[in-house]
Amino acid sequence: QFLRRQQVLQLYRRILRAIREVPAEADRQYLKEWAREEFKRNKDATEEDAIRMMITQGNMQLQELQRTLKLAKS
Repeated sequence: QFLRRQQVLQLYRRILRAIREVPAEADRQYLKEWAREEFKRNKDATEEDAIRMMITQGNMQLQELQRTLKLAKS
């Protein structure tokens, strides 16, 4: 459980760091609120498989955001 918590916190930090790269202030604010709400909504999850699936889904969304930002910069 402790390791899972570390994974979740690490994912949250990485998402927030990626959001900082978003050029438009309004979009940045929206994404920050979205991330906060998603993590808050799922904070009481206890089922191991569900948590693992949410971490995987969060990582995929983070990769998509990073890809989009990379395309926007080029």
